[in-house]
Amino acid sequence: MEHSSPRISVYFLVYGGLLVLLVLTVVISLFHLGTLGIALALTIAVLKALLVMAYFMHLRYSSRLTQLFAGAGFAWLLIMFIFVMADYISRGWVGQ
Repeated sequence: MEHSSPRISVYFLVYGGLLVLLVLTVVISLFHLGTLGIALALTIAVLKALLVMAYFMHLRYSSRLTQLFAGAGFAWLLIMFIFVMADYISRGWVGQ
């Protein structure tokens, strides 16, 4: 099975995309958006994780079985984030 890999320009484009998402995360953190800010930051973090998984971990060019197992792990991570956020949002603040 021949393994294909992307050109170096793809790595630079992904790196540039990660930097743009980093700047967007910092800009969002400057505004006090409450729960929406947390949701936006987590959404951007998921996008960055997907970029890293697809290109730097070479999942985009891997077999379907490898992609299935990586996707299952990522889906489990998302489930855990959903449970944590549901717990965080449903609790009252201590001392109120």
